Amino acid sequence: METVSFTKMEDGTAEEYAFLTPLYNNCLNGVPDTLLKLLIQMQGDKLGYKIDRYTHSLQSATRAERDGADEETIVCTLLHDIGDLLAPQNHSQVAASILRPYISEQNYWILKHHGLFQGYYYFHHLNKDRNVREKYKDHPYYQSCVDFCHKWDQSSFDPDYDTFPLEHFEPMVRNVLSKPLNTFD
Repeated sequence: METVSFTKMEDGTAEEYAFLTPLYNNCLNGVPDTLLKLLIQMQGDKLGYKIDRYTHSLQSATRAERDGADEETIVCTLLHDIGDLLAPQNHSQVAASILRPYISEQNYWILKHHGLFQGYYYFHHLNKDRNVREKYKDHPYYQSCVDFCHKWDQSSFDPDYDTFPLEHFEPMVRNVLSKPLNTFD
């Protein structure tokens, strides 16, 4: 069989879905490569900063690792801005949604909110409320998101920082993204 015969999923047979299952599994196994390629696409364009977003991501993850973060958190830190390429206005939510099946509820929440929390460092320069993150001050992951932004995200724009290369993080990405924790909400 090269393709299924149905044009509506409800018309598929058990044999056709058995045929599709390994093809779908190949797609799942390709997620790490897809996300690493997306990260690599962030090379080059500095958008006015001293380093590009690719280097920013590597530098953020390097800082997280040097601070003793666990592997999942390091991977989340590495991939925290991959949503920039797809949806700059809500990149945090996009990155969080992509990684959600593979990460803890805490890391999901941090990724989802990091863009808003990052605003603490510059919103006041744009006539916005830098303290907008305070609406989450009673949330159990509030301080973790503050720490993520302060220690790893906002401080990772240094062209002279000794940053680990992508090859250092690749096995971690493959490990974390090989084990979905949840697939449906």
